[in-house]
Amino acid sequence: MTARPLPQDPVIRSLIAQARRAQLNRRTLLAGAGAGVSALALAACAGGAQAKPTAAPDNSANDKTLNWANWAAYIDEDDAGDYPTLVRFTEETGIEVDYEVAVDDNNTYYGKVKDQLALGQDIGADTVCLTDWMVARWIRLGYTQALDHANIPNLANLTPSLKDVDFDPGREMSIPWQGGFAGVCWNKEAVPGGISSVSDLWSADLKGRVGVLSEMRDTMGLLMLENGVDISGEWGDDEYNEAIEELRKQVDDGQVRNIKGNSYLEDLKSEDTLAAICWSGDITVINAEAGDKWEFAIPSAGGTLWNDNFLVPIGSTRKANVEKLIDYYYEPEIAAEVAAWVNFITPVVGAKEAATAIDPELAENQLIFPNDETLSNAFVFRSLDGAEEQKYQAEFQSILLGA
Repeated sequence: MTARPLPQDPVIRSLIAQARRAQLNRRTLLAGAGAGVSALALAACAGGAQAKPTAAPDNSANDKTLNWANWAAYIDEDDAGDYPTLVRFTEETGIEVDYEVAVDDNNTYYGKVKDQLALGQDIGADTVCLTDWMVARWIRLGYTQALDHANIPNLANLTPSLKDVDFDPGREMSIPWQGGFAGVCWNKEAVPGGISSVSDLWSADLKGRVGVLSEMRDTMGLLMLENGVDISGEWGDDEYNEAIEELRKQVDDGQVRNIKGNSYLEDLKSEDTLAAICWSGDITVINAEAGDKWEFAIPSAGGTLWNDNFLVPIGSTRKANVEKLIDYYYEPEIAAEVAAWVNFITPVVGAKEAATAIDPELAENQLIFPNDETLSNAFVFRSLDGAEEQKYQAEFQSILLGA
């Protein structure tokens, strides 16, 4: 495809140039986490009946700062390492934001702060963006503060399908930041026929050249969908065990080469793996970095759909400042600018129209602005209770550590 000239407006030029650059994916995980992290993850799942902490009093009126913890490469960034939308937020509101790339992985971040959360203490972040299932845990344990929707009028722009979720009805405690898909990808030169299902990964031609994700809900979600399970609905041990045994077989037989986090991209680039279970935004990244050699697809049986969400930790004294921040990022023009850079799904209604005014091609990107047809084949892995999470994660980790 021939690149079109960039518009002359410097802001628009900057936005589109950033959108076309290769970026690191925000879902960086700790490769080879090992038994220590596994034990941490499992211990974190076992919640007792302890009393829930009390929210800290808000001091936003007297303290115009906030600390935001987030994943790597998950906000617009310029060549100088500044965050243009955050700079403008400070100019508009006077609130200084300390943006910290502090989340490598849901479980490891939780492990660092869970003791302070249990005591209702400040964890050093006034807001953090975490994935649905981890958000469910924080809410269940009473580690988040209720949001005042009156301070977030732009919340009216939240995509309707995200307004009520089982772990947070009415979005009282969490607001979506960005979302994405897990699906399959392949090297177009090595696999010219493409891949349309998880079962295609088990082809003899790909033996020893397949990668799967170390995120249990995405890998197991895709395997369960392949078995005809509605992962958003009612299912239990039988359905999970059928899928975990399939994964165990493929690992034991040598079909699966690696179970990794974001480092699976290096295996794709080196061609150690030729196909993988993967995250949608990553393939945009790898194609921009290393040539248009890979393709992403949601499998015919369906892919997983996840969101990362703003939370206000129980010990924060700057909740009203965070609510202003969320309201700002729910302006469609701001949401479009961020989505263009991170290449994940924006939850903000009106962002697509804002993107169309900037670059019509960007607005048609199904990884950022999926239409109803695309979304109809993507499913959210249902929330697990503490016992389920501990059991299912232990079974998955046993395979991961033996791979």
